[in-house]
Amino acid sequence: METVNSAFQYCEQLVHDFEKVITKPIAHQSAVYYTGVDLGTAYIVLAVLDEHYRPVAGAYRFANVVKDGMVVDYVGAIRIVRELKQELEQKLDTELTYAAAALPPGTFTLDAGAIKHVVQGAGFEITSLLDEPTAANAALRIKDGAIVDIGGGTTGIAILKAGKVIYVADEPTGGTHFSLVIAGAYKLSFNDADQYKQDPQNHRELLPVLRPVIEKVSSIISHHISHYEVKGIYLVGGTCCLQGIEELIARQTGLPTYKPQNPMFVTPLGIALNCTSEIL
Repeated sequence: METVNSAFQYCEQLVHDFEKVITKPIAHQSAVYYTGVDLGTAYIVLAVLDEHYRPVAGAYRFANVVKDGMVVDYVGAIRIVRELKQELEQKLDTELTYAAAALPPGTFTLDAGAIKHVVQGAGFEITSLLDEPTAANAALRIKDGAIVDIGGGTTGIAILKAGKVIYVADEPTGGTHFSLVIAGAYKLSFNDADQYKQDPQNHRELLPVLRPVIEKVSSIISHHISHYEVKGIYLVGGTCCLQGIEELIARQTGLPTYKPQNPMFVTPLGIALNCTSEIL
């Protein structure tokens, strides 16, 4: 566990610093700013780092512009990213030029162009486009294991060996499916179920209700890692904020399963860490 804790130390500090600058941005002079744009099924997150790749600002907003990892509301996505960009530029008193973005693994041929055009349409110069679990590892710094990014619509998996990604996959099961199960069990609207899910006080009560869909996620993970020697699973993505999800996944997969304190911000920060000033 000590090795895992030391591996997480950088990530935990990075997320902690980012959470602080969301409410109180650091408006100092930096030669360049690097932005990570995470177009999620439930939230769009922008993470801004300075020239030394330290968090200086961040913003996020609930959005319905992506479904199962694919952009379904192109105009809406551009509008939200542009508004978040302008909000952060005002707080930092500077122009944000460079951005990186990511998308679920396996969707590059289908949606890479749309993601790129959304970021460019919002006024950024895009410098990097990569898959979400690989981006997350820039923050996690895992050498060996499986990074599992459970987002709103999909579960993405990246298997690493000696720090290199050797396999990626993505399947459509995520937080949206959790909310649908809650809506059915509690006779709530989808939006009310989603809000109920986000309250940590409800998590213990919800775990038994969500067990079938968590087991489905676990079976997806087990299927994709079955041909590889994986010794640990590392969870990221907003859906992993559900308290206790790591314990159920560990039980189902038979593997040690870890997650940072706030897994929602790991991927956007990893995306920002992959941003440069060299335009694609």
